[in-house]
Amino acid sequence: MSLSILVTGGAGYLGSILVPALLAAGHKVAVLDNFMFRQSPLNQLCADPLFDVVRGDARDEAVLRPLLRQADILIPLAALVGAPLCDNDKHGAETTNCGAVRTAIALMSPAQRILLPTTNSGYGIGEAGQHCTEETPLRPISLYGRTKVEAERAVLDRGNAISFRLATVFGMAPRLRLDLLVNDFVYRAVTDRAVVLFEAHFKRNYIHVRDVARAFLHGIEHFEEMRDRPYNVGLSDANLSKLELCRRIQAQVPKFVFLEAPIGEDPDKRDYIVSNARIEATGFRPAYSLDDGIRELIKGYRMIRNNAFGNV
Repeated sequence: MSLSILVTGGAGYLGSILVPALLAAGHKVAVLDNFMFRQSPLNQLCADPLFDVVRGDARDEAVLRPLLRQADILIPLAALVGAPLCDNDKHGAETTNCGAVRTAIALMSPAQRILLPTTNSGYGIGEAGQHCTEETPLRPISLYGRTKVEAERAVLDRGNAISFRLATVFGMAPRLRLDLLVNDFVYRAVTDRAVVLFEAHFKRNYIHVRDVARAFLHGIEHFEEMRDRPYNVGLSDANLSKLELCRRIQAQVPKFVFLEAPIGEDPDKRDYIVSNARIEATGFRPAYSLDDGIRELIKGYRMIRNNAFGNV
């Protein structure tokens, strides 16, 4: 069934993969984005009659109201993503990551659906050897994590919604992000051949950006059975420390050298392993492995030789 979908922040890293996938599935898609990074990853979609785009701010009720009036589903991607970017603009983080979602909720009818991307960084620091499930208490340790947890709470309290708690995303995209951990480490391996690791034993989970898009399509197709619950979305075979990640990269970039710093600390203190059993029980399985992502990033970095693709 063809649906009308509004994607705020649809010209970002995830949106540049998700929006074409939604169109390919036959849905009508409108994108609202302020193009703050001067990106243009959706140019090739402009010939598609099912695609529309509006330049504007997702926090602006006057802009949001007419777009929501036409939508069956809202996918609020608009956010300041990542701890450093949020720390650089605390007001923007609060008003975009959470405030814009609350504004949209106030404008929507109960029949309209929301599919929210959030982050499993909300788990903060997990217990050693214990997988974080969707029932694990959320203890975010960054402003980014706190604002996304608040947005999720608002959406699930409102109902008729699904929340996806995304693992650390990786992979090539038209609007690339070099500041994400896998993307960053592979870039360093290809260009510098070396990286210094702080708190190399800290673990987290990972997921390919194309599998994130697939998770949203899965949520649309299985909405009734999945509604009103959060779902971890990650690779169940990729709960890895930074040191383990570097070894996986080194398998494809043999000259890559990584060293553990004897002093110093990582400003991002997340350390947890995650269970993705709940979404897997609905029939979803990732299609792209960590090694697939490393392989494609190596190819991509043969073309890219600058740092214009970060969020900070």
